[in-house]
Amino acid sequence: MYDLPTKIMGRENRMGLDPGRRSIGARRNPDSADAILDAAEAVLVEAGYSGFSIEAVARRARAGKPTIYRWWPSKAALLFDVYQRLKRVDHPDTGNLEDDLVGFLKSLFSHWRETSSGSIFRSLIAEAQSDATVAAVLAEYTKGRHAHTGQMVERAKARGEVAADVDATLVADLVASFAWTHLLTNRLDADETTLRRAVGYVLKGIEADGSVDPAAVRRGRRRVIGRVTG
Repeated sequence: MYDLPTKIMGRENRMGLDPGRRSIGARRNPDSADAILDAAEAVLVEAGYSGFSIEAVARRARAGKPTIYRWWPSKAALLFDVYQRLKRVDHPDTGNLEDDLVGFLKSLFSHWRETSSGSIFRSLIAEAQSDATVAAVLAEYTKGRHAHTGQMVERAKARGEVAADVDATLVADLVASFAWTHLLTNRLDADETTLRRAVGYVLKGIEADGSVDPAAVRRGRRRVIGRVTG
């Protein structure tokens, strides 16, 4: 469990939505929304994902559930806003795509490892497997996140570093798949060498160079199998 953020503790005595922060309809009142997000973050820290509910947030913020549901149509939508609010991840622009992607992954792994964000996101991914609403929110969120990684690839295209026909979205999916696998299997302590190797495989591929004759490799395999079974 990590320490409550200072901003939450500083607002504990003024969580109530006073007359100056009443709901103004579907458009969010910034002060009211901040109070609700503070409450949501505090509930999450104290009760964990399993104990998180709109009811608990409403009590903590002294806000009406209809107001919360008007601004966040589901528990997942509110949690994604909490997650994004906490998220502090670098998107480097070093002039080299490999360094950009390695720097991004290092920052992301560190953030997931050292804050509650990793636990939040892991829980949301798990929930998305059985809840269509969460899955839809996750898919929409992922589009925006992949856009950041895609921008790194597009910059590399402009520099002539990668081929013009490379699908930036697919590259972003491959990088995200690596990151999500490590998050879900609690392997966020991967060192820079591992991250750089993974990025290298994505950028350079794993196809053998022309010095290897695939036919010769197949013949060699057949000989080995023949000796084993003979």
